[in-house]
Amino acid sequence: MAYPMYEVDWSVLPPEQNRRFNPAFNIATIKQVVNEAIERVRMPTPTRLRDLIRQIRAARTAAEERSVVNKECAYIRSTFREEDSVWRCRNIAKLLYIHMLGYPAHFGQLECLKLIASPRFTDKRVGYLGAMLLLDERQDVHLLITNCLKNDLNSNTQFVVGLALCTLGAIASPEMARDLASEVERLIKSPNAYIKKKAALCAFRIIRRVPDLMEMFLPATRSLLTEKNHGVLITGVTLITEMCENSPDTLNHFKKIVPNLVRILKNLILAGYSPEHDVSGVSDPFLQVKILRLLRILGKNDAEASEAMNDILAQVATNTETSKNVGNTILYETVLSIMDIKSESSLRVLAVNILGRFLLNNDKNIRYVALNTLLRTVHVDTSAVQRHRTTILECLKDPDISIRRRAMELSFALVNGQNIRGMMKELLAFLERSDAEFKAHCSSAVVLAAERYAPSDKWHLDTLFKVLLKAGNYLRDDTVSSTIQIISSAATERQAYGAMRLWTSLEQSAVSGLATEKQPLIQVAAWTIGEYGDLLVSEASSAISMVDEDGVDDFVRPTEEYVIDIYQKLLWSTQLSISTKEFLLLSLAKLSTRFTTQASQEKIRVIIDTFGSHIHIELQQRGVELSQLFRQYGHLRPALLERMPAMEPVAAPHRDEQELDLSDTSPDHTKPDQDALLDLINGSDSLTNGDVEHQPEQIATTNNNTSSNDILDLLSGLDLTPSVPAAAPAVLLANNNVEPSAAPAALLLDGLFAPPATPQPPHPADANERNAAGAEWERAVLERGGVRVCVSARRAAGAAATLTARATSQLHTLTDFLFQAAVPKKIQLDMMSPSGTTLSPQGEITQVLKVTNPTKTPLRLRIRVSYNIDGTPVLEQTEINNFPADLFN
Repeated sequence: MAYPMYEVDWSVLPPEQNRRFNPAFNIATIKQVVNEAIERVRMPTPTRLRDLIRQIRAARTAAEERSVVNKECAYIRSTFREEDSVWRCRNIAKLLYIHMLGYPAHFGQLECLKLIASPRFTDKRVGYLGAMLLLDERQDVHLLITNCLKNDLNSNTQFVVGLALCTLGAIASPEMARDLASEVERLIKSPNAYIKKKAALCAFRIIRRVPDLMEMFLPATRSLLTEKNHGVLITGVTLITEMCENSPDTLNHFKKIVPNLVRILKNLILAGYSPEHDVSGVSDPFLQVKILRLLRILGKNDAEASEAMNDILAQVATNTETSKNVGNTILYETVLSIMDIKSESSLRVLAVNILGRFLLNNDKNIRYVALNTLLRTVHVDTSAVQRHRTTILECLKDPDISIRRRAMELSFALVNGQNIRGMMKELLAFLERSDAEFKAHCSSAVVLAAERYAPSDKWHLDTLFKVLLKAGNYLRDDTVSSTIQIISSAATERQAYGAMRLWTSLEQSAVSGLATEKQPLIQVAAWTIGEYGDLLVSEASSAISMVDEDGVDDFVRPTEEYVIDIYQKLLWSTQLSISTKEFLLLSLAKLSTRFTTQASQEKIRVIIDTFGSHIHIELQQRGVELSQLFRQYGHLRPALLERMPAMEPVAAPHRDEQELDLSDTSPDHTKPDQDALLDLINGSDSLTNGDVEHQPEQIATTNNNTSSNDILDLLSGLDLTPSVPAAAPAVLLANNNVEPSAAPAALLLDGLFAPPATPQPPHPADANERNAAGAEWERAVLERGGVRVCVSARRAAGAAATLTARATSQLHTLTDFLFQAAVPKKIQLDMMSPSGTTLSPQGEITQVLKVTNPTKTPLRLRIRVSYNIDGTPVLEQTEINNFPADLFN
């Protein structure tokens, strides 16, 4: 009452200035205001964040930008030395921007902690953001934030709690997660929807970091699906999905919620317009996608759960609008769910039809997604995908390279015996116009498909010849050898047809100058003409129809002189590879026994003589040795260069085949058994065409052999000791690029020009071998370069035994270690899983083999060991046939 005018004046002041009625008006507030005023007067105002961004963007060079950043960092460091800087929040914000540009900003870590401890929300927000960007569990400062997080998780302000939960989920270490998991579990049960969804997301991150804490969140997670708030529902479904993906027990626990999920999804589909959740006319597509994904996980391999969700999936697939990308997203997730669960066949057809509509969409991303999904599901319902074959083939012409790649892979997956002709026509056209990166894979796939589904031998040969012509030098090396094998094993009429067709291609390539771009074709043509050149120029073969599968007959029978002229032109070419010239040179030598005129033989001899002084040692050696066949050993030339017998295709058994017929061990039957045994090992190592592409080249590099040399190894007695075989041919096979036709000549010429091979002594028994009664038998079977493999045997109950292979390395670390074994067909072999694939020095890898021998025949075991040393592949193999006689008694 003493100062009425002041009372009136004070009462009309704004609340933040009315000190009389402001509860925060105290000594601490006055001190803070005074300090801030003094700070602003004493120190200049720092640069604002937007001004710093303008300065950095205005920098014309990297050096100028570094100058601006270094100057600002120096100023920020100086302000950090002040205990009560009022500009700390602004400086940390600028420092975070500098950090995002890639400059060091670690010196601001402690300042972030100071902002987190501040009572102001604006300071906490910047401080927590800095902690998420600058801190991780490798920093010591990381440990200091735990108490701040715990305090803020118990704050009365929901936004402060939300900041703490976001930061905990982003930077939580396993120790921090265990300390604060109980707080997060408590917050999941909070009645506040904002805190509940933040806590669920934090629990999702904690479970990823520490899966052991999953059980703590199970009771609270189930209740999240009863919420009406869509944000809580999305986070709850996300959390349950993570739990189900990481724990089979949790997956079985949550299968009971399938009806709840179906009900939520049905409400979303049938719900009316809701502005809060509507996206392009679809009610909350984000929640729908999350629920569909969880249903896919819960229904996989579960008929009961799949039955419960079949109807709702059909409703989603038929009622979702496809004019907008939002609807396509839901349909895509629906298709994945239908294909993964045990759904009805009609539902699968509906899903494939949806993907077929995607292929007609103008959006490239949608077409790619459709092709990718069809490729994953084509083996589930091939007939339904076949209906869209025309659309898939049209995608081969798409300008987008990713779409063409997926369309190519899907097209090959659709090839079968009924559509092989039409599909091959389209795929060969694609091979001709495709980019270089497609040719190798496409040509190999065409060869495999033609081999598997060829309707006739003639069609098969025509297809192979077209592949050779269109793929050029991008053809894989194994295609050359497989084509030669098919021609050699064909009927005489087909061999003549192949020689004539290949001659036409060889002539066109030589005349047009494109031979260097089609060297695999030249190699196959040279081998074929060299073997069947007499059929090429003979009038007796004129009755053979030369009309190919396309109705084209462009064959003109050449003369012997013209054939030799084409060979001479190719051999004189400076751009053909040495390997191709080797094919041509030996083929020309064989033609000397196929052609009848003396002039042709003399012309061939002159050409071969010129290679006796060739600069390349391999061609020079071939020229010298073949020249001897025209002079000193002329009487042997017809026998040495006669036509090769038909090559038998190498069987390609499955990986799990561990049997072969070794019952007949007489000397006359040793080679076929050994061939079959080695074929088994090759097949189990995926060295057949169509498996891992790089393995044949790796093994060839390791053994310094090609497939031809492997065949020679089989023919030369299969000496399987680690030493190099002394009987390896020394003539005509000096390098790795040898055509199959060179093998017989090389073996015969080896006896003429090289001393006979010295037989290898038998492998001595190992010192640690022991066969005492009831004791374990053991022997070191391989030892080279510090790598040692020992095999031990112990009797088991009945006619069984347990073998244990132990591999150790003394010097190097071995990667991709693989142990394989084969036994006779009468014996059953079960291989257990190895103890590992990486062998470190002084370490050990063990492989247990269980052998059952009902007939109690003597055990023969062939083993093969492959591994990598510093990226270099190594292959070793041997045979053990001196197991104890009483091993199965």
